[in-house]
Order: sequence, then structure tokens, then C-alpha cells
Amino acid sequence: MQPRITVITLGVEDLEASLRFYRDGLGFASEGIIGQELEHGAVAFIQLQAGLRLALWPRSSIAHDTGLALGPASATEMTLGHNVASKAEVDAVMAIADAAGAVIIKPAHDTFWGGYSGYFKDPDGHLWEIVWNPQLTD
Repeated sequence: MQPRITVITLGVEDLEASLRFYRDGLGFASEGIIGQELEHGAVAFIQLQAGLRLALWPRSSIAHDTGLALGPASATEMTLGHNVASKAEVDAVMAIADAAGAVIIKPAHDTFWGGYSGYFKDPDGHLWEIVWNPQLTD
């Protein structure tokens, strides 16, 4: 199988609050919430880059759609990595996240592997790592 990831879906408790955080706080472009006329259909999409979207979808809707029981949320299940071009850009993105209401988990710092990164949580506890990795080039 060749991976073709086109959507990363984050389960959220309050769709409107999460959309405000990402759109208004972090400045991510979104057309807002769609599908509200459908039971379990309300979702917000954010274009990340060509061919990749971030979806914000209520956790209860994910549980309903999959048939799985709604369990407790856990911030340590996964992280979203946002790679930037410099240490200064890590600091700038962390400051934007802080101003948007993110919880700073680990301030930006030099890493043991030679990079520079920091962690924050969005309103639903999803972890974002803002990272400059000198070994990765685009």
C-alpha cells in the first residue's frame, strides 16, 4: 500500500471553540463549520498544504461514525509536527500559539538531537511540536 494521507482529523469537544483557536488564534484559513444540517455531520476543514487538510470533528461524531465507545482523551497519543526554517521562527510560532490561548507544555529549547523545538496543546489537548530540524531540508 502506498500511503496517500489527505486528511488528518482531530477529535474535538467544542467545534466552535476549536475553530476559533485554529482560524482566529493561529490564523489558519477555513471556510468555517459545514454539515450542521446533518446529525453528526458538523465539521471544519483547514487547508494545510497542497493535498492535505486538517479536519476538526466532534469526538462524539467520530465515536458514532466508527461504532467505538467514546473514551477519555489523551494528549500523548500523537503529536502534530510543524517544521519551520529557523530557531527564531519556532519562537515566533510559539508566541502566536500562546497568544491564541494554547497551553505551552514545553517552551522552545535546544534539543538533545541538535534541533530546537517547543510543545503546546490546543483547546482539546492535542499536542503540537513546533520544530526546527537542521537535518531536514525541503
